[in-house]
Amino acid sequence: MKRGLRTVCVYSGSSDKIGPAYLRSAQGMGEVLAERGLSVVFGGSRTGLMGALADAALAGGAKVIGVLPREFNTRALAHAGLSELRVVETMHERKALMASLADAFIALPGGFGTLEELFEILTWAQLGHHRHPVGLLNVAGYYDSMLAMIDRAASEGFVYEEHRQLLLTSADPATLVDRLENYEPPAGLERWMQRREEEA
Repeated sequence: MKRGLRTVCVYSGSSDKIGPAYLRSAQGMGEVLAERGLSVVFGGSRTGLMGALADAALAGGAKVIGVLPREFNTRALAHAGLSELRVVETMHERKALMASLADAFIALPGGFGTLEELFEILTWAQLGHHRHPVGLLNVAGYYDSMLAMIDRAASEGFVYEEHRQLLLTSADPATLVDRLENYEPPAGLERWMQRREEEA
């Protein structure tokens, strides 16, 4: 069943020291989101995958909203051509605002910040704070080791199977967006909270 997606929050790296395959993947994601008529919320930077994503989405006619902490709102970092740039005071405010504007989430390749954003939004889904789909674009096997770690966490009992199902993955932007559009929350999410109450 197709979800009524309107706005997708995209987490990604802002480093310029990356290979062309990663830039192409970000451009491809921006193009796909624009083709689907979806708006984009992202970290507001003009550099790295952030800039490539935003430029491609804007070129395709998408509305693109950047959310940037004030300390990064400089000519060197801030994207100057966005539909809207919202400046906030802290990183915590940035993440909260990005989440409030979106009804789906995608993580592209990135570093510590991208990983932190991805796992926070997954944790919020696990806790029932939202029921939106969360996707991971696994370009060139970038996230293979991390996914193996998550699978081990599930096999060792640290992650329930229904929570493992919260993370949708693909190496192809269009396929990943298809999965977001067709997402249904896995059955049994409430059982986790019930278990916690029974153990208390």
